Amino acid sequence: MTPTPYTEDTLVQQTTAEYLEKELGWESVYAYNEGFGPDSLLGRSSDREVVLTRTLRAKIAELNPGLPAAAYDDAVRQIVTVSASQTMIATNREKYDLLKGGVQVTFRNTEGKRTRNRLRVIDFDIPEHNHFLCVRELWVRGDLYRRRADIVGFVNGLPLLFMELKNVSKDIRVAYEQNFQDYKDTIPHLFHHNAIVVLANGVDAKLGSLTSRFEHFHEWKRLAEDEPGVVDMETLLKGVCAKANFMDLVENFIVFDDSAGKSRKILARNHQFLGVNRAIEAVCERKRKNGKLGVFWHTQGSGKSYSMVFFTRKIHRKLGGNFTFLILTDRDDLDTQIYKTFAGCGVVDNDRNPCRAASGEHLAKLLTRHKSHVFSLIQKFNQPVSKGKAYSRRDDLIVITDEAHRTQYGLLADNMRKALPNASFIGFTGTPLFKDDEITRRVFGDYVSTYDFQRAVEDKTTVPLYYDARGDKLGVAVGDLNERIAEKLEQLETENVDVEQRLEQELKRDYHIMTAGKRLDQVARDFVQHYSTAWENGKAMLACIDKITCVRMYKLIEFYWNERIGQLEAQARKTIDEQDEQYLLRQIAWMRQTQMAVVISEEQGEVGKFEKWELDITPHRRLIKEGIDLPEAMQKLPKFQNKQRLALDDAFKEKEHP
Repeated sequence: MTPTPYTEDTLVQQTTAEYLEKELGWESVYAYNEGFGPDSLLGRSSDREVVLTRTLRAKIAELNPGLPAAAYDDAVRQIVTVSASQTMIATNREKYDLLKGGVQVTFRNTEGKRTRNRLRVIDFDIPEHNHFLCVRELWVRGDLYRRRADIVGFVNGLPLLFMELKNVSKDIRVAYEQNFQDYKDTIPHLFHHNAIVVLANGVDAKLGSLTSRFEHFHEWKRLAEDEPGVVDMETLLKGVCAKANFMDLVENFIVFDDSAGKSRKILARNHQFLGVNRAIEAVCERKRKNGKLGVFWHTQGSGKSYSMVFFTRKIHRKLGGNFTFLILTDRDDLDTQIYKTFAGCGVVDNDRNPCRAASGEHLAKLLTRHKSHVFSLIQKFNQPVSKGKAYSRRDDLIVITDEAHRTQYGLLADNMRKALPNASFIGFTGTPLFKDDEITRRVFGDYVSTYDFQRAVEDKTTVPLYYDARGDKLGVAVGDLNERIAEKLEQLETENVDVEQRLEQELKRDYHIMTAGKRLDQVARDFVQHYSTAWENGKAMLACIDKITCVRMYKLIEFYWNERIGQLEAQARKTIDEQDEQYLLRQIAWMRQTQMAVVISEEQGEVGKFEKWELDITPHRRLIKEGIDLPEAMQKLPKFQNKQRLALDDAFKEKEHP
């Protein structure tokens, strides 16, 4: 077969294929003039086929010897067959489960009895037992169009790697917008089994997943954590396409996250892959380390919750399913955030299999039940643990402590160690330890993985952080007003006069300063910014100086709240981090669900009083009198059966009410 004339594009393609073959041990073929049939180059019967069934069937038989031909045929059929009604991501998820978990087939054994067996598709334990094939210039035909992929990487006949390559003078965004996106539309079946997508131009190279926007494609800059990092094609190929790394990524560093309502395929970033594997090594050596697995310091915004998911899933898969992980935090919002990440990735479901401790007593019970995961606040270690009354003496229990440095002091931490005397401990944190923080080191040991802020900025995982003392900028400083009010209150109460009326007279000038439109506008903006950033941190109560100001603030906050939602939606569309996008989508959903209410006492003539300020008090008064709607999910709970509304104060007290 005669290759097409060399261009800059084909030179990049050829160089990449040669590297895969000569340096990384892949076989490599050129398929531009591929023939078809059982004895052809790839064994395809036509260019519509994207799975190399000849290779696939042979490898399944090799990995699962001694079974009847019907079993192998059934396995191939299940892997190849797709439902026309499924979305591309749903099909991809289904096929991923088959290649990772194996294909269950039914057949008759030598005695004629019907037998069920799960057949391996890939040997994840010994990568060299698999067949790695790099195919250049692969023609694929869709319903209406025919396209030619630069490089498709097959493992045991499955197209797990897609590479779109451009010449060095072109931005790799072109590969995404003009090729990858087009191929998903015109030959979508090429991606039904895909695990990793690479876009490159011979110098720059990025990888992502089937659902990644271009901004979510990330670089692979290091082969080891202590390397300075370099963006080039060779580093990515070594780090991602070396057989052991490729199999590790496919098996242990891909999750499908449904937490934001829409399924996303998440592929671990370079620092997560390296860091989690270092933590896994520590687990393997936990006895030598006396249970001190180390501190996992990855800066804020680097996907710490996903790293926890990758860590626990890989341990269960590679080291044994008996491990129990206690994920421990010291704040409700962190506990909820981490739990939702695990739940969204299908690892846990508290409704079906309770795993979130509701109390100290409940925590103790959960830890005796051999759960795979338990989520709790450290504050729930509030029960004294007497000698010989440990919750669990297992040595395959690992405590994952978020923001580790904040929780290792005092009675609660002491109770925890008494309750779990043989547990191992790993601390996850987004901030570095102080040099003199000996207590945290004594519990966890030294750093097991580090990904600091500067490196995250360089990798564009997070944005630069600048300190801004905004108090004076807001123009809302009131000087010593609080002190003067307190002093005046003490004086007036002593004199036994009408306190409210006298305060208004004494502080008339200050009142106008505090309720000026510009000041309230700045306060409202700042409130929305703060509360939407500290989302899931509980409920908020804003106290105002009087009733008119209260309703004015409601209008301002409502306006800026909706504006903030729009900003976050725009940010989610532009974010370069797919994991960050999932977080933003959850945040947006939370903001849309959040409800506000004005609660003020009733007074005669209030309608006219508020109308003078062009404000309408009636909807707020109606809500106060009639109560607020009960969300449908809460109506299903036994305590709220047959209820449609709740009084405002009751709704505010209910944790689940938005």
